[in-house]
Amino acid sequence: MKAGSGGKPRIGLALGGGGARGLAHIAVLEALDDMGLRPALITGTSIGAVIGAAYAAGLSGANLRHHVLSLAADRPDVMAKLLKARVGRLTDLFAGKFNNPITIDSEIFLDHFWPQAVPDRFEDLEIPFMAIATDFTGRREALFQSGPLAPAVAASMAIPGLIRPVVAEGMLLVDGGAVNPLPYNHLFGKADIIIAVDVTGGPVEDSTRRPTAFQLMFGAAQIMAGSITAQMLKARAPDILLKPPVEGFRVLDFFKAAQIIEAAAPIVTAMRHELEQRLVSA
Repeated sequence: MKAGSGGKPRIGLALGGGGARGLAHIAVLEALDDMGLRPALITGTSIGAVIGAAYAAGLSGANLRHHVLSLAADRPDVMAKLLKARVGRLTDLFAGKFNNPITIDSEIFLDHFWPQAVPDRFEDLEIPFMAIATDFTGRREALFQSGPLAPAVAASMAIPGLIRPVVAEGMLLVDGGAVNPLPYNHLFGKADIIIAVDVTGGPVEDSTRRPTAFQLMFGAAQIMAGSITAQMLKARAPDILLKPPVEGFRVLDFFKAAQIIEAAAPIVTAMRHELEQRLVSA
């Protein structure tokens, strides 16, 4: 196994998409901090890009936990910020526009909800970071690792039907989960130990109620993301694959932040053990 300039193996961290379930990423970041381990490179899709960029900016896992729990504790403030980030009018539904009455502008969303310490450009991050989005017209992956940070992360999280597409670098960009929900493949050759955190889960099962239109939309997206990830794993798996048990949470359960983070405790313990073994043998 190769090692970085400090003699320690280089750790690559991939944070996957999954809506509110991705808050479980924070528990993984806290564990890495506690072990004194700092990733050499981070990749992220959707919520993984949102959290990954903030961590790459220098915020600790504990900082991110505090930030997220503070937001979740003030529901009226969150709703007010979401209203400010909303775009579109009812007439837009019938005018062939991208907007609808509940669509969110993701760049405004990030401006309201990201920690202030997150810089404007990739080049100003403390850890190299890549964000994955989808080029809707080109039907392919769009990888961002330099230039303005907010538009790239906003594009990565632009879930069709909920968040307005982002136009950048001549592309119409939507959620990166449509092409690469767990972007650990971009870490091969750049890191010695690759950790991937898969928070895709699946639709919340409830046989007593029919799913709403949004639940169907998100559930179908999660099924697609799970299928893409399964095929990627067959081709080549990361060194450490973490799957927090977050199936019981819905994609928009952001007000259950504390429970989601705590749900990751078992896989964090397993990660610590495996990482310690790999570092000893390196």
